[in-house]
Amino acid sequence: MHTPLCKHASGLPGEYAGVAERRGLRGVIVTCHSPMPGGYSAEVRMAPEQFPTYLSMIEAAADEWSGRMEILPGLESDYVPGMEGWISELHQSAEFHHVLGSVHPQVREYRERFYNGNDWEYQLTYFRHLAEAAETGLFDTLAHPDLIKNEFPKAWDLELVMPHICDALDRIAASGCAMELNTSGLMKRIPEMNPGREILGEICSRGIPVVIGADAHIPTRAGDRYIEALEILREVGFSHVSGFRERIRFDVPISGAVASLRPEALVNV
Repeated sequence: MHTPLCKHASGLPGEYAGVAERRGLRGVIVTCHSPMPGGYSAEVRMAPEQFPTYLSMIEAAADEWSGRMEILPGLESDYVPGMEGWISELHQSAEFHHVLGSVHPQVREYRERFYNGNDWEYQLTYFRHLAEAAETGLFDTLAHPDLIKNEFPKAWDLELVMPHICDALDRIAASGCAMELNTSGLMKRIPEMNPGREILGEICSRGIPVVIGADAHIPTRAGDRYIEALEILREVGFSHVSGFRERIRFDVPISGAVASLRPEALVNV
């Protein structure tokens, strides 16, 4: 979940927590877009000088909700080759509980550097960078790991690209990094969760743990479609879903996770 500091989200952490509570969650980890150096992608993330404000915002919400809902600090950090030092220092500057690693092919600066007009090559670059992100050891989980399909939906051919995805997944599995099932994919140009079922099956076969995220940019999406996501995980072969606390992964049986949540029809948001 995000904050207004990223310039494309609304609502304070406590508002997200209120919705998450109604959906049956016991706590939330705020993971807004990380600041980046040199003005990189500045229009869709907090500025470096706003980082203390971000942490204070989460701390204030945690105090407000103490004893009712846990609100913990996390971060969604971009992986961009050459910026690993910046990200490493940033991650050490606060006691985060969960750090997502993202490759954002829609970001102007990323596109200018890596897109040469060939849609196919851009897809391969994206999955190569996902694997590289996992191998850095900087991230707990890779966020929305087939996001590239929404850049070129007409050019997306899963059967054709799957061998390259599997190569990336082999590297990710060896790294020990988890991957995200992001429910916000249902609202994108290819309306399915990120990643889709076929890729989830390959993730499962390699024993890569999966964390569910809503990628909420408005409070009403906090915890959105989690029961549906858990059922998808179960259908493709998972028995557990993962989470993080103090950047240490824990696993929860899917049956218990489903039982703890309130069906969407019963949630008034």
